[in-house]
Amino acid sequence: MTDQPSEPIRILLVEDNPGDVRLVKEAFREVDVETRFHTVHDGDAALEFLYTRQQNEDTPELDLVLLDLNLPRKSGFDVLETVESDSDLTAPPILVLTSSEATEDVARSYELCANAYLTKPTDPDEFTELGRAVEAFWFAEATLPPAAA
Repeated sequence: MTDQPSEPIRILLVEDNPGDVRLVKEAFREVDVETRFHTVHDGDAALEFLYTRQQNEDTPELDLVLLDLNLPRKSGFDVLETVESDSDLTAPPILVLTSSEATEDVARSYELCANAYLTKPTDPDEFTELGRAVEAFWFAEATLPPAAA
């Protein structure tokens, strides 16, 4: 098991529903590690953020992306396709966090570059458990590659 990070976890949250943004942020307030969110509301903004972050050496590293599939402008699938196909773009682990339970959405997400597929809980209390599970696995158990230079 790896040590808990001493620096805050930095998460790009790509979500257009303000209620879900609030629930996700509240859920991560309950975890054992400080979490900082950068929130964007569509796929275009997500890709712009990833490209800009990569080009700016002074930008803090990003630890994780939580990506909804159903977004305005570019969809979550469009984001995954771009990250997968652009060899110059590096991204941290991408966890799809969506309301879709469709088997084809799960399969397509993994065929692209999703590192995990999580279905949004219907009960607000379950969001807290989801936040704890993500923190426990991705930051306490999993060993991630070093950030690209």
